[in-house]
This record gives sequence, structure tokens and C-alpha cells, in this order.
Amino acid sequence: MNKQYRLLVVDDEQDVLSLLETLLKKDGHEVETATSGEEALAKMEENIPDLVITDLYMDGMNGMQLMESIHSKTPLLPVIILSGQAQIRDAVKATHMGSTAFLTKPIDKDKLSEQVRYTLNVSANGRKDSEFAEGIIYKSNIMAELVDLSMAVAATNVTVFISGETGTGKEIFARAIHKGSERSGAPFIGINCGAIPEQLLESELFGHEKGAFTGAATRHEGLFRAANGGTLFLDEIGDMPLSLQVKLLRVLQDMEVRPVGSTKTYSIDVRIISASHRDLDEMVNSGEFRSDLYYRLKVVPLEMPKLSERCEDIPLLADHFLEEHAQANNKKKKHLSPESLDYLMAAKWPGNIRQLNNVIELCATLSKTKTIALSLIRMGCQDRSKQMKTLKQAKLEFEKNYLIGILKISSGHVANAAKIAGRNRTEFYKLLNLHNIEPAKFRS
Repeated sequence: MNKQYRLLVVDDEQDVLSLLETLLKKDGHEVETATSGEEALAKMEENIPDLVITDLYMDGMNGMQLMESIHSKTPLLPVIILSGQAQIRDAVKATHMGSTAFLTKPIDKDKLSEQVRYTLNVSANGRKDSEFAEGIIYKSNIMAELVDLSMAVAATNVTVFISGETGTGKEIFARAIHKGSERSGAPFIGINCGAIPEQLLESELFGHEKGAFTGAATRHEGLFRAANGGTLFLDEIGDMPLSLQVKLLRVLQDMEVRPVGSTKTYSIDVRIISASHRDLDEMVNSGEFRSDLYYRLKVVPLEMPKLSERCEDIPLLADHFLEEHAQANNKKKKHLSPESLDYLMAAKWPGNIRQLNNVIELCATLSKTKTIALSLIRMGCQDRSKQMKTLKQAKLEFEKNYLIGILKISSGHVANAAKIAGRNRTEFYKLLNLHNIEPAKFRS
């Protein structure tokens, strides 16, 4: 390393502090020391270092609290935590909260030097992975900045929250962050928190024991344990019920899960990436979303731009979707007329990239010529808007899926299903008749 990096070392034991200072200076670093978390934060007000190395257990502010305070202002600043009396649970929790590394005392000089060198190199250059942006199609500056930030985030273990409208590509970025991280060899598991009824969502996330509830015929380990060592993507986290938010917060604080119907807890090591199209700041203010969970999830926020804010990417995206359509249907690739392309770039795109993809696929299918005409593009855009569900249609669809879900877990037992739904049997039968659902079909 040619550049001289500035390190801030924090420990309330003066002899350990002196040893660390000596070792790191020998490696060519500029080192500043602090004997407490409070002193470290005060020094950072004057000059932000390239790396912080802190002891875990200190009087007053401990290492975890110091790291949280640092990341509230500078979320990508790397922090290495040291401890002489730590357990595996401490290391997992520190990693989840954003520490770059967790080293044990007594300090191994070679391990310390190697970890510091690696951390500073990654922090300075990002993870130079040529495949990181694979599947992310762009040339706009706003997307280039987002990709750069995502690459930097991927090289850490910090928790990430991705905001943005439906169809902007939140899951694509979540997958890219996982792929560009040290967890890439472990599972990436995603779940849409708004698509599953509350009673089922708890079981899906945390697991359940056999017989935990009616219909629980087998044991289920849950997605947290299935994603152990990897990344769990909680999509549409804003739709999670308040009662389940409390349980999720406890899991993130303790890094342990307890399956439904079990008295046993299981340690987990999972990176959380969450996303929502809803305004969580507004939901926190209205009491619909817990503020403590919100700040736990939003360590590093990424905001996906609307497609209308990156219109210079539309020609690339459209060409990509035309190529995909041609390959999927084993046909020659079609092209857009200049007028069609101008129309697409000027459109509002309330459905963002997903809507653009649908329009291109429809027009490529219907076009009888190699060049897709403006009239067809206009028709395609109007057609997609006409197919949007009304609020009433969306509510009825959700209600039907919910009824089917609780009939499945209750094995078609109407009394139990009605109890789960908070309805009496008469009301419940009316709902079933409304949706033409036969409970007998779900009986074992």
C-alpha cells in the first residue's frame, strides 16, 4: 500500500492500546488512539479515519455501541472489533451490525496486519468484481452512482434497506449485493412479506415444530435458518404486521430464532437486506411501523430511481428485452422505429422497468414486421394501463388467497380457520361462498 492510511484505535486498557499502536505503526499506518468510545467519537468530529479498531468490552460505551454511533453518520466506514472474552454469538451479532471483522485477543500480529490490509484495500477500491453489475442495464449517472455505492456496501456486512417504486429493480440489486459479498457461496433467499398472511409469515420466517398448530404435519426450519451464512431478502417489509415486527426486531437483536411451538432457540448468521415501495418514514410517524425496527434495518439506505428519472437507459433496456424475447421464442430480433423509441423515452412509466418489459414483450409478439411501429407501441402502453387491477379487485384477490392459506394450515377445518381469521363460522362461510371456495378440498 503506497498510501498512508489513518487508523483510530480504541481500548480502555493502556498497555493493549500501546501494543496496537506500535504494531500498526510498524506496518506504515498513521495511528491515533482513544481510551473510550466517547473520546473516539469526539476525535472523529475533527477528522474521520480510514479505519476504526475498537475493543468490544469497555467501561461506558462498548464497542458495539461505538460502531452503531459511527455508522449512524458514516455507514461505510470499516470497523474491526477486538475481544478477549467474546462468544460466537458476539461475533455473529457484530458482523450483522456492520463490523468488517471480529478478532480475538491476545492479538495475533500477522492476522491483525492481514485483516487491516485487506479491509483498507476493499474500502478504498470496492470489490472489483466484473460480474457485480451483471443483469443491471444502465448508462445514466444516477444508476452509475447507485452501482458504485452498492459495490462498496457489498464488501461489508452492513444491513441494507432498498426503497423505490414497484418495478424499479430492488430485488436485482439485493441479489447483486449478495453476489458481490463474501457470503456469495451461501444461500440468497427472498420472501415478499406482503404476499403471505400473518399466521403463515411467522412460520415461514422462523419455522415451526410438528403439531405447533392445526395442519403443521411436519417440522419446518424457516427461512432464517435456511439462509444461514447467506442473505435473507425481506421484500415489502412495510407490509409486515406490527405484531410480527416485534418478533423480527428480537431476532435481529439476539441473532437467534425460536420456531413456532418450540422452547428451543437457534443461533443464526444472516445478512438482512430489506425493501419496500412504501414510505417507511411516514409509516413510522403514523405508528404503522416500529421506529426501532426501522433504524435497525436502515443502516445503509439505497434509493432506486424511477424509470422516468433515468430515461437515457430506456433504449438499452428496450433492446435487452427485445433480445430476450427473440431468444425465448427462437425468432429473429425485432427493432424499434425512431418514433417508437422517442415515445418510450417520453412516457411516464408508472410501472417502471417491469411495465416497460411487458410493453416490449407484447409489441414484439404482435408486430408482423421486423420494425415495431409507433402505433403498436402506443397501443401497448394503453393496453397495459387498462389491465391494472382496481383497488376492489386487488382486495378481493388478497382475500381469496388469505382464505385459501388459512384453510391449508387448518386442513380444511372451518371452525379453526374461522378462529384464525377472527370471524364466526357464519361469517366465514359467507366469505367462502363469495369466493366459491370448498373447504372439503383442503381436508387431509
